[in-house]
Amino acid sequence: MLSQLSELIWADWIWFPEGYGWADLTDHDDVVFPKSKDLWATIPIAICFLVIRQIFERTVATPLASLLGVSDKQRVRASPNPVLESYFCSTSKHPTQSSIESLSKQTGFSVRQVQRWFRRRRNQDRPNKLKKFREASWRFTFYLLAFFAGLAVLIDKPWLYDMKLMWDGFPKMPLLPSQYWYYMIELGFYLSLIFSVASDVKRKDFKEQIIHHVATISLISFSWLVNYIRGGTLIMLVHDAADYLMESAKMFNYAGWRKTCNFIFTVFAAVFIVTRLVILPFWIIYTTWVYPLTLYPPFFGFYFFNGLMLVLQALHIFWAVLILRMVIKFLPSNAIVEDERSDKDETESEDEVEEKSKNGHVQNGHALLNNNHRKMD
Repeated sequence: MLSQLSELIWADWIWFPEGYGWADLTDHDDVVFPKSKDLWATIPIAICFLVIRQIFERTVATPLASLLGVSDKQRVRASPNPVLESYFCSTSKHPTQSSIESLSKQTGFSVRQVQRWFRRRRNQDRPNKLKKFREASWRFTFYLLAFFAGLAVLIDKPWLYDMKLMWDGFPKMPLLPSQYWYYMIELGFYLSLIFSVASDVKRKDFKEQIIHHVATISLISFSWLVNYIRGGTLIMLVHDAADYLMESAKMFNYAGWRKTCNFIFTVFAAVFIVTRLVILPFWIIYTTWVYPLTLYPPFFGFYFFNGLMLVLQALHIFWAVLILRMVIKFLPSNAIVEDERSDKDETESEDEVEEKSKNGHVQNGHALLNNNHRKMD
């Protein structure tokens, strides 16, 4: 039963166009081809990335954050309360009005005090700027190095300039050592992102990010198995071209460097739109979806690969809308760009009054109006 299932899964007609199969990827005369067992190497590479990341964040990212002036506002912590804590952890972080009234009776707090407790408790769980900065600086470093590594791998390859050549000799295209390491490192990095997802900052597009990582890992793995190496390296290069700009914009955003952040983000938006909404669909996807039909009859692997490409393209359109919304917001006023995927700390207007009263900023029971004082987070 298992042998029959294995034969079906690895049947030539699923993975290759008619007339080709796994036998075409057999090494011979010092010519090497990709093999499925090679993908196991990405697991220790991913673990190495996790270790290197911890070292990097402590020895490089943290001092850099201090140098750039990344600082966090002190958050008012919620007072210990077993009843409210139990509800917060097991039921909801955003209680309804009726639940608030019920909790008010159970705890002896006023409705307003219960609301304030939940605001403070939610803010406690939100990651601070230093954590966000360290994550952004780690991704910035990888994407920047990966982009230039990809350029080094592809700069002398003819299919970078004529993408139709990615099919020249398919599937009997020999694997180059530079392609092997480019693939293993990229796939290892995306696996490390999956491994660290539980501890990383969760943004509003968390589900979309998971879909993106899974689709990317599936694309890289599938293209490796069936020797879509040339197309795969082009796709990875296009993705890395904009990512390091986004991460650097985040870094300066957290540091409060408004003009630098806005400038980099504007450049990122332009590069993202050109690479993800022009080059990827009209050059690369065209060459993986439309052009191959002039060479080979369609097969399952063809539909699977291009289906994943369309998933990525849909995500790119989704993110492009968010990016344009952010650009529209900050360009007219020159205000600092805010990442719409991030949760913002909730304001504590009542706490602001309390803090001001402690520091002598209240007269006759009314808080002084001062536009220079921002609401506390």
